[in-house]
Amino acid sequence: MKVKICGLHPARDVQFCIDLGVNFLGFVFYQKSPRNVNLSEIGKLKTYDRLSSKFVAVTVNPSDEFIKSVVLNHFDFIQLHGSEENERIKEIKSTGLKIIKTIKIKKKSDIYDYKKFNESDIILFDTPGMEKSIEFPKDLISELPKGERYALAGSISQYNIENIKNLGVNFCDLSSSLERDTEIGYKDHQKIKRFMNKINDLKN
Repeated sequence: MKVKICGLHPARDVQFCIDLGVNFLGFVFYQKSPRNVNLSEIGKLKTYDRLSSKFVAVTVNPSDEFIKSVVLNHFDFIQLHGSEENERIKEIKSTGLKIIKTIKIKKKSDIYDYKKFNESDIILFDTPGMEKSIEFPKDLISELPKGERYALAGSISQYNIENIKNLGVNFCDLSSSLERDTEIGYKDHQKIKRFMNKINDLKN
């Protein structure tokens, strides 16, 4: 099971997640978000030995200038949450970045939109709630395509990850379920550790 944790802080959370073997570390660049990263913090990312972890810039319709000045210098992947079509994805990919394209799922037919984005390296199936924690419909999880190219987001936690794995998911994306109950955007390291322990238990 691959794990991506989104909404991380460049100084506070990175080394902790690398040490736990989190596969993908996501940093949000969206001003309306309580998890938005201050650009002055980005330079810290170059100080880490990433080991096997990948850094992901989470964006909405990013400009060429932003990609050039921020993303290319610090990240392995760019995650696209906006209205980007396959041609735009192809343009961004030509810079050398790998692409995660998010598809918001409301009904079963939405799942098949992934076929429109063949230039993407990873497809992330998400709920339409953006950063609001909405549970992904259980009846649709089993309908998702299988394989390491496909990831699932939407109210995943240590309490339901085993059931989700049993439905065929082997790549999950978490954010709000790993935060402090009283502070949106502030990751709770104990929750992260418990979740990764659960993931390791499922591998054994």
